[in-house]
Amino acid sequence: MRLHRWRGRAGAALVAGTLLPLAMSAPSASAGTPAQLADGQPASASSARDGHGAAEVTDGDSGTYWESTAKATDGAPQWIRTDLGATVRVGKVVLALPGGDKAQKQTLKLQGSTNGRDFTDLTDAKARTFRDTGKGTDAERTYTADLGGAATRHVRVLITAGPGNKTARLSGLEVYADRHGDATAPTTPENLKQSASESGTALDWTAAQDAKGVTAYDVFADGRLRTSVAGDVTSYTDPQRSDEPVSYTVRARDAMGNQSPDSNSVTRKPAGPFRTSDAASTPSAARADRAPVAAKGPGAPSAPGTSAADDAVAEEKERQKKSGKAAAGEGATMPYSQLEAEDGELGGEAAVVGPNRTIGDVAGEASGRRAVTLEATGDSVEFTTDRATNTLVTRFSVPDAEGGGGIDTTLNVYVDGELHKAIDLTSKYAWLYGAEASPGNSPGEGDPRHIYDEAQLTLDETVPAGSTVKLQKDADNSSEYAIDFVGFEEAEEVANPDPDAYAVPGGFTHQDVQDALDEVRMDTTGKLVGVYLPAGDYETSSKFQVYGGAVEVVGAGPWFTRFHAPDGQENTDIGFRADATAQGSSFTDFAYFGNYTSRIDGPGKVFDFAYVSDITIDNIWNEHMVCLYWGANTDNITIKNSRIRNMFADGINMTNGSTDNLVSNNEARATGDDSFALFSAIDAGGADMKNNVYENLTSILTWRAAGLAVYGGYDNTFSNIRIADTLVYSGITVSSLDFGYPMNGFGPGPTTLEDISIERAGGHFWNGQTFPGIWMFSASKVFQNIRVTGVDIVDPTYSGIMFQTNYVGGQAQFPVADTVLTDVSITGAKKSGDEYDDKSGFGLWANEMPEPGQGPAVGDVTFRNLRMSGNAEDIRNTTDTFTINVEE
Repeated sequence: MRLHRWRGRAGAALVAGTLLPLAMSAPSASAGTPAQLADGQPASASSARDGHGAAEVTDGDSGTYWESTAKATDGAPQWIRTDLGATVRVGKVVLALPGGDKAQKQTLKLQGSTNGRDFTDLTDAKARTFRDTGKGTDAERTYTADLGGAATRHVRVLITAGPGNKTARLSGLEVYADRHGDATAPTTPENLKQSASESGTALDWTAAQDAKGVTAYDVFADGRLRTSVAGDVTSYTDPQRSDEPVSYTVRARDAMGNQSPDSNSVTRKPAGPFRTSDAASTPSAARADRAPVAAKGPGAPSAPGTSAADDAVAEEKERQKKSGKAAAGEGATMPYSQLEAEDGELGGEAAVVGPNRTIGDVAGEASGRRAVTLEATGDSVEFTTDRATNTLVTRFSVPDAEGGGGIDTTLNVYVDGELHKAIDLTSKYAWLYGAEASPGNSPGEGDPRHIYDEAQLTLDETVPAGSTVKLQKDADNSSEYAIDFVGFEEAEEVANPDPDAYAVPGGFTHQDVQDALDEVRMDTTGKLVGVYLPAGDYETSSKFQVYGGAVEVVGAGPWFTRFHAPDGQENTDIGFRADATAQGSSFTDFAYFGNYTSRIDGPGKVFDFAYVSDITIDNIWNEHMVCLYWGANTDNITIKNSRIRNMFADGINMTNGSTDNLVSNNEARATGDDSFALFSAIDAGGADMKNNVYENLTSILTWRAAGLAVYGGYDNTFSNIRIADTLVYSGITVSSLDFGYPMNGFGPGPTTLEDISIERAGGHFWNGQTFPGIWMFSASKVFQNIRVTGVDIVDPTYSGIMFQTNYVGGQAQFPVADTVLTDVSITGAKKSGDEYDDKSGFGLWANEMPEPGQGPAVGDVTFRNLRMSGNAEDIRNTTDTFTINVEE
């Protein structure tokens, strides 16, 4: 990690807006007088009243002004911004209130960006006084901010309290070049060309010109900085490979940081057609035309805007409270708490960052989308324990090593004001870079993602409820830190249930444990039923083999009995493998800590089972593996009371005719694929996926794919589930895509999803497809008999529920059929204000404009007792191929 990533994004906030086209050049300064760089430049805003659009602030006319449609608040800030056309040094910004406006203050801050996407704070957020210009009572009032030569291209005014504590207003936004330096950007590099070479993609261009000399060229790939080369170099070979097209541009930069506009764009295309399995349908921008929605009662489209979104969320919660209905989907009940850092007591210069939804950002990848940063000695965040505890877990982010591979560091822990001890932290298992579908461990591969991990600490004593536990950066803590949350738990060691019936390993090696398993297997007395694993650290570098009869493997509890992969290795395939003769076995009360640093498909599953039945997995703690459980044609399996954290693929996946299984009371945090999945493939044997129950589950912080995914099957039930903060994908995926495997679709019995809450879910993936709270995708197999009841979707990143159909050869595959959703609420689907703004803000969306070769959603769906509020647009359906029926 390079820590400027924190500071460069800490102030970014997710706010609504529709962006206008960007200018291609910026004015230059005349001799002796700083140039007014924003004059006539394009402007955009979070919202605007009719007749008072964003362009009014840069038109030079004091008689016109911009006004937001919504009241500016901390929770729903309003913004307006202008694009200077090139990155230049800015000396000051002058803001003006309309003439005759009696109010004199607005609470605001100025932000800057070189790419229009990632903004940093140029000033603090304060109540700013707009002073009389002395030109009469009806003259503008102005506020001037000295920026001291900050280099920026986009200037944004973020307003959290408008004049008179009402809507936000400005009549002028003037940006002046730095009086004391060169404010003239270099000319645009021209004739950018690309060609394939053995080393990668070769780029070359014609040099730009600058009065003081070009000092560097910045090379961008898909709008992200890939590298910089010296000012006398006009070529670069990009060694990074991609299976998707990549567009390149180049900008020139001078010694003052002034940056030219983009060069022409060139696109490298992959050598042949290739698509990762679930990339079957990537929507493009939405059409403006609309088709009628078949609706009875609620559900007519609302006017675009986000003014009521946050209030609507609160109103929905209050409605549930008054009606006696609890919020849907409380999820798993676990023996530990989770306390958010942003709710703690801050010390020193510790700061809350966020909220935003930015990948690779310490706020954007945090629970609740906010975190606390500890960057200076003395910075701290303190928590009051909600229960007695003798343990501490924290989710954190610390820098990567300069070349990747992570760093090791510590952070001091105080209990009731006294230094207790330090907690060890590492970033070895975090920080991936580059291609979203196959990121690597090298910072040179591209932009970061998956930047958090967790650490655990056993306290020296049991701390009573109501005590304080503080994380503090002291002089001996050498790094900088972001803290997402902490957890407290009073852990108790589990004794050997029966020393006469449980074999005990002679030591803590892999062979010691395997010998104990074999002892039980070969026991001829009938007395031994299992293996007890005393408290300790067990190093293992391969899988234990369980066969020849049922065996109970019991640990002293996941805080005490811990398997771990060798520290000096990476991606070691450890865990248990059982065959059909192990029917009736159980695995209870221990932890598995792997050493995976990237995803490898195939190995890395702690429990890798096929053709087994009657197995119980209970109270297991698993981190840094690919999956906890993968079951092919496994029946009567119970997985319960387990914690699955910081994985590189699925948490639990049942497939290939697995039936009569129970997945109950488990929590998954930060899985690298679907947290809980059911996939009705039949490539490895088996028949229908049926009679499975997934209940009382929590999935948070999934960094790739969904919290819950259902691919085919029937008579399967998913109930009491909480899903929150998926980074790039839907909260729930219901799909009949076969991924190229033999697979059975849905039906004839129902697939039931009930009592589910989905918070802050959705994201963008597969080269620009936006994902909703729930994604219903009819594809290569039949999509039918879906029943959804009692679902609350709150504050989705882009949309609430999206319907989509896959096409092959220009023809739609199976339609959405016999699908009914009852008692569903969708609240706060806002316009995203990012590059995917036109694919956002929909409560319900029939996807009308997929990628080339695809087509609109096909089929129909029925909603009963649908409640929607605070969405930019309640229902988006411009198709004539899909019907959304809304009944009372």
